[in-house]
Amino acid sequence: MPPLRRYPTEHFLNRELSLLAFNRRVLAQAADDRVPLLERLRFLCIVSSNLDEFFEIRVAGLKEQIKLGSPTPGTDGLPPQEVFRRVGQQAHLLIAEQYRLLNDEILPALAAEGIAFLRRTTWTEEQAQWIREFFLREVMPVLTPIGLDPAHPFPRVLNKSLNFAVELEGTDAFGRSSGAAIVQAPRALPRVIRLPKQLTGLDYGFAFLSSILHRHVGELFSGMNVYGCFQFRVTRNSDLFVDDEEVKNLRTALQGELPQRHFGDAVRLEVPDNCSETMADFLLQQFGLNREDMYRVHGVVNLVRLNSVLDTVDRPDLKYASFQPGIPKVLSKRYDIFASIRKQDILLHHPFQSFAPVIQFLQQAADDPQVVAIRMTVYRTGTDSVLMEHLLRAAKQGKEVTVVVELMARFDEEANLNIAARLEEVGAHVVYGVFGYKTHAKMLQVLRREDGGYRRYCHLGTGNYHPRTTRYYTDFGLFTCHEEINADVNEVFKQLTGLGKANVLRHLWQAPFTLHSNALAAINAEIEAARAGRKGQVIAKMNALVEPEIIEKLYEASQAGVQIDLIVRGSCILRPGVKGLSENIRVRSIIGRFLEHSRISYFYADGAENLYLSSADWMERNFFRRIEISFPILDPKLKRRVIKEGLRPYLADNCQAWDMDSAGEFAIRPKRRARSCAQDALLADLVPDV
Repeated sequence: MPPLRRYPTEHFLNRELSLLAFNRRVLAQAADDRVPLLERLRFLCIVSSNLDEFFEIRVAGLKEQIKLGSPTPGTDGLPPQEVFRRVGQQAHLLIAEQYRLLNDEILPALAAEGIAFLRRTTWTEEQAQWIREFFLREVMPVLTPIGLDPAHPFPRVLNKSLNFAVELEGTDAFGRSSGAAIVQAPRALPRVIRLPKQLTGLDYGFAFLSSILHRHVGELFSGMNVYGCFQFRVTRNSDLFVDDEEVKNLRTALQGELPQRHFGDAVRLEVPDNCSETMADFLLQQFGLNREDMYRVHGVVNLVRLNSVLDTVDRPDLKYASFQPGIPKVLSKRYDIFASIRKQDILLHHPFQSFAPVIQFLQQAADDPQVVAIRMTVYRTGTDSVLMEHLLRAAKQGKEVTVVVELMARFDEEANLNIAARLEEVGAHVVYGVFGYKTHAKMLQVLRREDGGYRRYCHLGTGNYHPRTTRYYTDFGLFTCHEEINADVNEVFKQLTGLGKANVLRHLWQAPFTLHSNALAAINAEIEAARAGRKGQVIAKMNALVEPEIIEKLYEASQAGVQIDLIVRGSCILRPGVKGLSENIRVRSIIGRFLEHSRISYFYADGAENLYLSSADWMERNFFRRIEISFPILDPKLKRRVIKEGLRPYLADNCQAWDMDSAGEFAIRPKRRARSCAQDALLADLVPDV
């Protein structure tokens, strides 16, 4: 368990506000006219997706604390009520800027390129006729308008679904005159509809479903007068709760909980800026929300839906240049991947290098008659993963296939339930790890008959076994048949599938047992070196830094003279550059084309330069409530590669790097030297023909 010790609150920033600051950095990519136009739109969509999860989890948690009357402040000393107030202020400003960018910059720029979203006030007669026919043919048959009266109470509204509140006047055939109705848009309906080119004169002319329904909503209420039609969207608490004292079967319990996720407590209401005050108050009342929970937006209420446009529009000149990921030389000519791994450890750096060798590794393992067993952890792998198909085939062919499926992987629970069922159908051993601890470690191990005995091979990674995300997440993966590392991996699998005390691992650091203590010990070693007059240095790259004891140890290291560079993409509650506390600590965040996802820990160690890769951020949940591993890079050549590719370019970056000050504010520093962009440099160095 994490220590109970409390630290000075002024040493820490607020985690929720830090997450919003991260989304401001992402939004800055949408504002940057040097970014290809359609990619600017993509960044805008990413911000919306991030904010959805922020409200579903973080804001929902704050509201729960307030509801329960919890007075307990966070590490930063702020009580939940004050955090909620500040979060609301910042979120409203962020969303207002998001829509300003959309309406004032991105949409006009797209229109100039022949990609237009046609407002209903501008439809020509021919366009209006085509849209009416589309509405009558495709939309109206699947709509179920609900007039609100004693026999028709306010309907259950799905989390993040598109809905319309309609203000009416008049009486219907039964003499009813409630004055209001709700129309729910089925998720099967596209939110953006492309019109024929001959009608628009544009390569890509689109109409929003919301505009189409607004124009024709009167068709749903024959003989009534429609005075207003307002789209709205409610965001709900989506954190799943499974009682560890009551649950007997995690899979069954989760299957019972998942449907309720769509109907958790409301935390946010989005309405258009022209929504009447009467209707806004009515909706807030229905969802049990207050005015500060309402977000008026100038446009469609769900910008994530614009992602479909990115897939539709074929304009390579308005997107990042495509590339074909490279393959390490040791694999480029040798088909037998096991022979390649026996020759040397192999490091893959995604997305600059292909994920295909990982797929090939599993494919060959499934087909190789010498392979006896395959073990794998699954956290996020996608709904139609080729990796799962290879596991299924291996099990059908009689190999011992064991898969540790994490059923509590947030928002992937349903996909993982389906994967587990399919694997069990073909005889694979499916386990769900250790209840109360998410299995987040990324491990794939193969047992093969060789030379009268067995040899183990493994792949360890910093990212998920998800072929799609490896194309735009930066991650490292290691293939090795190193006996001691494989023995450690085997031991972790034994813990996950069986029972017994945890044995000492030779090389891996493992949460919840040794990852936290070993990280502290490694920083302590740098402190001792610095106090003795030797060089002390720590470089760490991660998604989030929020664990207080690690942060306090970094402060201690800074005061001892250890030079510390932290590359933290998202939330960071450490204060760098505070005189007498953290003068030797620098924090930067890289936001660019690819999502920085790899976790790297470097300790100078009197010149030994100990280097570890992991899927674990420096957070309490990763140290104490997850099963994680941090694995060393032992091969000197590969160690130099990780430093050269995973750390140095990001410390030198002066294009996509945001430097953090002691108040938690980020800024891109003025360039004082030649342009240096880490992601561009890695594309040039690792990808052929770029």
